Amino acid sequence: MAVPIPKILDWSDSPSNAIGSEYIIMEHARGVQLHQKWPTMNVVQRIKCIKSIMSNMKQVAAIAFPAYGSLYFNEVDCAIKQPLSQRYCVGPQWSDLLAYCDGLIDTGLSRLPPSDEIRTGRLLFAEPTEVHARLLSYGRDVLRILARDRRIFAAAKAILYHSDLHKRNIFVSDADPAIVTDIIDWQSSSIQPAFEFADEIPDFILPSADAKTSGQSVDTGAELCQAAYDACLKAFIVPLAVSRTLDQDLLRPFRYCHRTWKDGIVAFRQDLIELVTRWEALELPPPCPYPLLSPSDLAVHEQQFAQYKMAQGVLHQVMDLLNTPSDGWVPSTEWATRNALYEQAFAECLRAVRTKDEGDNDMDEETLKKMWPFDIPGGCQCVD
Repeated sequence: MAVPIPKILDWSDSPSNAIGSEYIIMEHARGVQLHQKWPTMNVVQRIKCIKSIMSNMKQVAAIAFPAYGSLYFNEVDCAIKQPLSQRYCVGPQWSDLLAYCDGLIDTGLSRLPPSDEIRTGRLLFAEPTEVHARLLSYGRDVLRILARDRRIFAAAKAILYHSDLHKRNIFVSDADPAIVTDIIDWQSSSIQPAFEFADEIPDFILPSADAKTSGQSVDTGAELCQAAYDACLKAFIVPLAVSRTLDQDLLRPFRYCHRTWKDGIVAFRQDLIELVTRWEALELPPPCPYPLLSPSDLAVHEQQFAQYKMAQGVLHQVMDLLNTPSDGWVPSTEWATRNALYEQAFAECLRAVRTKDEGDNDMDEETLKKMWPFDIPGGCQCVD
């Protein structure tokens, strides 16, 4: 395999080493980050670059694995691992899709604290531990039915894939940006069913920031890049291409079930509600294990889900404004400018909710702060 990755010079996974922290030391990545070159690239160069990126991903996704899990050295102390070679193994490993589904739910349950622990911090929704556990129990039954569905099974090949395939993690030749010179940030990569990557949208196929701010209804360059990306998936990574054609209501329950305590329970509950509503139409076997909510419970959930969607809207508006991914990363060279813009944006939002007419919407100052996707700017004052 010839995927360009900087050479690892030294590493340690023990916080008790001489420097007191886990670390990886690698060679400096060759070339320049794609996000620096992208604005000056024409459409032809961008399409060639996408083909080069996906050609590399084809090599990674083509590696055959006997189970789902993560790559470890064979000497790892793990009760459930499966050797791959004299040096590597998959562990912890799940040998089939049913076991993988149980693993997702078990992970969600393992993140729940004792029932008497009170959550603190900026939380839009704070449900008791017992509510999470009960919903995850229903979720387990639902996922086990989905795991037996022939459509999902066809898109469940165990593949290794890059989980953060964005321009900041891709380096290209300064002279010819269609040539990929290095790909970094592999630490979160793992061996998962292909359908788990179906909703991953790399930023090199999204409309440009200029197109968004100018109000263009169509970004032709982005559409061509999207078409090139889809064509590469169909040609190079068939299981991933197949999974992107599936009805997404079949796949969404897999995405949030293990993150209810971290990200809130509302998204997972909504996924189950949408699935049970379409259970018969999706030709899933009766009965559906998740019961319909009572009218009163459904009304409460719908109000929470409306706030959840509002929070997602705030996130994407901030991402567009700062031209940043969902984790808030910005280049160090642009930190001062974008941070000032970020503080101004929060201050203006704060002013808007403080001066809105009563009854305009459900947003108030406390809700805004809970919805705000990143750290609340320190000392932020209302803008007159």
